[in-house]
Amino acid sequence: MINDVCWLTLVLQFPDTHTTNSAMSTRKRKAEEEIDHSMAISPTNSPPALLSRLLARPQKRVRVNEACARPITIHRLLETLDAASLRSVLQTICERHPQIGTEVATSAPKPSVQAVTQVLAQYQEKLQQAFPYGGNSGSDYAFHRVRQHLTDLIDALTDFTPQYLPPNENQASISLSYLNAATKVIHELPEWDSHSNRQYKDNAYDVISRAWVLVITEASKRGGGFQLHTGGWDQILYKHNEQSRGRMHMATSVLGSNLDWMGVNGTTNDLGSIRDQLFNGTFGNNSVSVGAGIL
Repeated sequence: MINDVCWLTLVLQFPDTHTTNSAMSTRKRKAEEEIDHSMAISPTNSPPALLSRLLARPQKRVRVNEACARPITIHRLLETLDAASLRSVLQTICERHPQIGTEVATSAPKPSVQAVTQVLAQYQEKLQQAFPYGGNSGSDYAFHRVRQHLTDLIDALTDFTPQYLPPNENQASISLSYLNAATKVIHELPEWDSHSNRQYKDNAYDVISRAWVLVITEASKRGGGFQLHTGGWDQILYKHNEQSRGRMHMATSVLGSNLDWMGVNGTTNDLGSIRDQLFNGTFGNNSVSVGAGIL
């Protein structure tokens, strides 16, 4: 009680002293808080553990609702599609937007003979797998079982063939390579018992024979008759005609006529002259004498 009275007496006697001490205490606490705050935000003054936590904290957080609502990007979606799915999507887009289909057709590289052969082989496999087990493979029943796959294969041949004919393809070697592969595919088509069903294979032989005629004629115009002979294409075509049971006689007849006209069936000296001119790039020039049987 006596101490309280003494303290109250001092306060009443020296009021400014109490106020000054209180103000100093307030300023001291504020200064300490500012120091603590500056240490928390300054990398140089922060402790290592606190600094590492601050640096590891992401600069921008994605809200949960934004992450859930964001659709997958086209790039990531295409990464998940296999070749068949991608072709299906692209074909659908091209059918809906013809201008895109035109751009794709002009931008895509021309398929190689090997790539087309692989596609035709896939159609062949589907055709063979569609045949019923046992029974007559040339019967009408078997035909109706595989008719759709047979049509798909022939349609593919019909669509691919013009791409390897002049003027779409100017290199005779590429055209002949494709025709050789396509003719082999036709050889393996079923031989049906019914005459009406056999028309599928007969028509395929007719189309491929006309393609051979076009390539042979154009190659002969450019002096490629010698290439047809020395490359063994004449023998290959004769063999195809034999295997087709004479259904490619149109192509072999045109080949024989062009080889005779080019003088390929002439003497050895004539063949040597043609070879030299082909290698020198002078074949067909009027200034060069190549023999009466050639021009």
